[in-house]
Amino acid sequence: SDRNLPTLNNMRRLLMQGRLANTGYVSILPVDQGVEHTAGASFAPNPLYFDPENIVKLAIEGGCNAVVSTFGVLGSVARKYAHKIPFAIGIGATIYFGSPESRRQLVEIAKIFGQAHELGMFTILWCYLRNPAFKKFGKDYHVAADLTGQANHLGVSIEADIIKQKLPENNGGFSALNYSK
Repeated sequence: SDRNLPTLNNMRRLLMQGRLANTGYVSILPVDQGVEHTAGASFAPNPLYFDPENIVKLAIEGGCNAVVSTFGVLGSVARKYAHKIPFAIGIGATIYFGSPESRRQLVEIAKIFGQAHELGMFTILWCYLRNPAFKKFGKDYHVAADLTGQANHLGVSIEADIIKQKLPENNGGFSALNYSK
């Protein structure tokens, strides 16, 4: 890898934490506290998790390598839990490929990921396809292997260290949607 030593050390910290330590696998608890999904929609069934401390406790008790949430949520409990689970060692972002904003998101996130690496932080990218045009002939290609694979490729090309992708359910999206040219 061409990542600097602080970034590699933080990746190592991630990989050496939790029940999957030293296996090469990671289990990260991602909790959106109202950025994309409202906290009410996310936590109404389990109001205990309106409290950020309970989210971090869940990640620790579940043996996760890390927990991902907003800076404010994690910052509110960092002093209490930073010695039990890694804090502030990486950043994450989401790109909705196919959305009208995806080109802008690619440029902005690439720049932010470069800055994160300079600061020694690893990067996580949620590579999701979102566009009603991905539906054709009654089939939804937003989970097509060829299209999600291309999204993953673009994520790696902007230096995402970890990519989160929905598992493919079909294939042939490029051909069906006439994107192959």
